Amino acid sequence: MINETDSHDFSHPNPPRQAEEGDNRRKIRSFVLREGRITPAQRRAFEQHWPRFGIEYTGEPRDLDALFGRHAPRVLEIGFGNGEALARASEHDPARDHLGIEVHRPGIGRLMNALATRDARNVRLWNHDAVEVLENEIPPDSLDEVRIWFPDPWHKKRHHKRRLIQSAFVQLLGRRVKLGGLLHLATDWADYAEQMREVLDASPAWRNRNGGNGYAQRPSWRIETRFGQRGHKLGHGVFDLLYDRV
Repeated sequence: MINETDSHDFSHPNPPRQAEEGDNRRKIRSFVLREGRITPAQRRAFEQHWPRFGIEYTGEPRDLDALFGRHAPRVLEIGFGNGEALARASEHDPARDHLGIEVHRPGIGRLMNALATRDARNVRLWNHDAVEVLENEIPPDSLDEVRIWFPDPWHKKRHHKRRLIQSAFVQLLGRRVKLGGLLHLATDWADYAEQMREVLDASPAWRNRNGGNGYAQRPSWRIETRFGQRGHKLGHGVFDLLYDRV
């Protein structure tokens, strides 16, 4: 989940790069970096476990086989929030390698502690902006699946331009996901779900797995997290979209 928390904290040695004055590459961001409370245990996770699970952003393409020490299918989750879904996926799908991108450190710390407890070997994480990671560090045609579950809806109309799912971003994903790969989106905001459909349906790189029906039943691999539960409590529907790379 790409979400907002409470206060700035750039104590990590390599925080997401902030757009400088005159920088035209990323004028609009899909998140607000307000760090919120990070517990002592989460801080210790960065000290103890970041060298094992973390990927320092360098802006250079990564050799993913070398990163994991094997060649395997790869799943990327963008905006994993507290890491609950990613932790479960990596545990129950050990044949695939799992990558995660998240800008907020408390959730990353929480996830790393969980991964260390069970000695996970198939997870690596970025604490950086997802667009820059995709543009510069993930090689073309290297991903088998991308998951973006409950991204920030930016529900006010004047903020819709900040939503992550836009034409340029979908095109970028199309260059990183191999043919036959999957893009799985989920949101509890109906108007965002419609925008997602419009953007993906307009892209020649993607085909809706459900055809004219549009939305899919929640697949078994997307567990019910607190973000989905919150949507239900608010009386929102939850919408899953599955698109194949063609």
